[in-house]
Amino acid sequence: MNTSSYRHFGGPITTTIKMSVTLMFVSIFLSACGGGTGTTEQPQPLPPPPPPVSATCVPSDPATATECGTVIIGLTDAEGDFLSYAVDVLSLTLEKANGAIVSVLPNRTRIDFSQYVDLTELVSAATVPPGVYVAGTIQLDYSNAEVFVDADGIAKAATVVDADGDLMGETTLRIMLSDRDQLTVTRASVSLLTLDFDLEASHVVDTVPTPAIAVAEPFIVAETDPVDSKEIRVRGRFIEANIDEMSYVVALRPFHDLVNDHGRMRVFVTDGTDFEVNELVFTGAEGLRALEAAGQGTLTVAQGTLNVAQREFTADRVLAGNSVPGNGKDAVKGNVISRFGNDLVVRGGTVILSDATNAKRTFFRDDVTVTVGPNTMVYKTHRADRPLDTPVRLLDISAISIGQAVTIRGTVTNNDELGVHIDATEGAVLMHLTHLSGLVNTILPGQTDIELFAIDRRRVQVFDFTGTGMSPETDADPANYEVATGNLPIRPDATGQPVVVYGFPNEFGTAPPDFEGRTIIDFANVRSALGVGWGAAGTTTPFLMMDNTGLLLDNQNSDIDQRRFIKQGPVLIDLTTLDSNTLIAPRETGRKLFVVKTTDSLQLYADFTDFVNALTLELDGASTARSMHARGIYNADTNVFTAYKVFVYILEP
Repeated sequence: MNTSSYRHFGGPITTTIKMSVTLMFVSIFLSACGGGTGTTEQPQPLPPPPPPVSATCVPSDPATATECGTVIIGLTDAEGDFLSYAVDVLSLTLEKANGAIVSVLPNRTRIDFSQYVDLTELVSAATVPPGVYVAGTIQLDYSNAEVFVDADGIAKAATVVDADGDLMGETTLRIMLSDRDQLTVTRASVSLLTLDFDLEASHVVDTVPTPAIAVAEPFIVAETDPVDSKEIRVRGRFIEANIDEMSYVVALRPFHDLVNDHGRMRVFVTDGTDFEVNELVFTGAEGLRALEAAGQGTLTVAQGTLNVAQREFTADRVLAGNSVPGNGKDAVKGNVISRFGNDLVVRGGTVILSDATNAKRTFFRDDVTVTVGPNTMVYKTHRADRPLDTPVRLLDISAISIGQAVTIRGTVTNNDELGVHIDATEGAVLMHLTHLSGLVNTILPGQTDIELFAIDRRRVQVFDFTGTGMSPETDADPANYEVATGNLPIRPDATGQPVVVYGFPNEFGTAPPDFEGRTIIDFANVRSALGVGWGAAGTTTPFLMMDNTGLLLDNQNSDIDQRRFIKQGPVLIDLTTLDSNTLIAPRETGRKLFVVKTTDSLQLYADFTDFVNALTLELDGASTARSMHARGIYNADTNVFTAYKVFVYILEP
């Protein structure tokens, strides 16, 4: 491979879900009446029988609840270069095989899809009639969209237009399910549906003009058993707790909604679940008791994992009451890019206001200044460093260092054309797992030194590491960033190869080492993405070979446009500079998803051979391939991209 082609780039509920449904049984008692002297009383007519219990589910009628099923709907996104993609969702519907349509998210809701790269939000637990669901729709409104893209490390506002260059307004996207992966809902059961709005595959972005232009060819893929495993978030109003069962129930209120409820969910906890309730910390059952004491209606946010087979959600951490960002206190989420004394700059900040309406309470700001102090509560949201039955360890503000991913609660004291400032001197800082990407320099016992390219997908050039070391000479150096790895395994031949590390920057002013690694992913397993476009007209010959072993990409096709890359962790590879053509092969194990998109259809396949057959039929010499995106693992030595997801967009005549 030509190495010169490298360049930097910046459920829930129980085993089946217990539904709290009250059934009313009507019992009719009849009695025989005796007569008086010399007379006989005529028998009284029987009252009419009660109406039979309906055998048909009507989602809006509680009397038919036992005849219905439940669909848990999650929303996620794939990794891309959008920093903000906030639009209004007007409706979400599901369609049965017989054409019947059911609304599962009837309330207008504002969603920032870019926030769901690393997690899936459960947005609805909808009551629906039993049946087989094969499709659906999601209606988006771009009239007040807030879209920002990454332009060489700087946030740049973008305008979203359609293929004709017209501003996007209200648009309806069709949601399709594969024939082998349809959504089957049965009586009194719980089903799962995850919607993936792949922003990168759905847009072509030109960052040169101001504002930037994002040409949308949007589509959403639905999965009943998600290919990607991500952390799950459940947000909602507290209803009740069950200490013996170690669970609680919420009325779902996703995103930053203030008023709407989207169905009931049960959240399970363990002895090791961390709670912060009204700014006090607890663990396990004590957290449940604190939540119960806070009272019904208390707002909660839980993050954890979903057992897909059992539809059971278990929380690793729970925030409740005033501890929920934007509930009682203002908040900002992002990464610390500089620190001078007690003053921080947080970049990529999503600001959540506590006293605004749904439409205005969240917005994107590239930089937000924050002041912390001795009374600021600081702790990590990851508990791998302590036994399950031990409580959260509160930290000093010195724990907050450069690069750290944070959620900070406080009070907005300035919000105007000069910027946003948050006073967190009486607030709290939650330190999240932080994501590094780079190339391995040196592997030492218990330590791996890397050339650092990006922190949480932000180019390293935007971070000021001044003050991170015990002296200026020991400040963190991105050219040789020192990561403590302990016993974490890394391949001995990983030197010079891409690497991804999850963990926490070490305390401010204590480097070296610069970072405490919790998970390390070397080049053999680092997630990669492939994207290629063939211009507005497309090409009739995108592949030199198509069979059940893979798609052989023609890297030198004259129609290839500026989309022609493989992103392998932090490295961007120009497809046209490679010495051979790239083979896109399906992975051998695990779930897979392959999609053929045309102007008016979306064909989904779990089987690669079925996908190739459909693609062969579409590429008949008259139709052209417009673009392709794939996600998986790339082997630079063999130039083989092993994919678990492939999307091909076909233009039909």
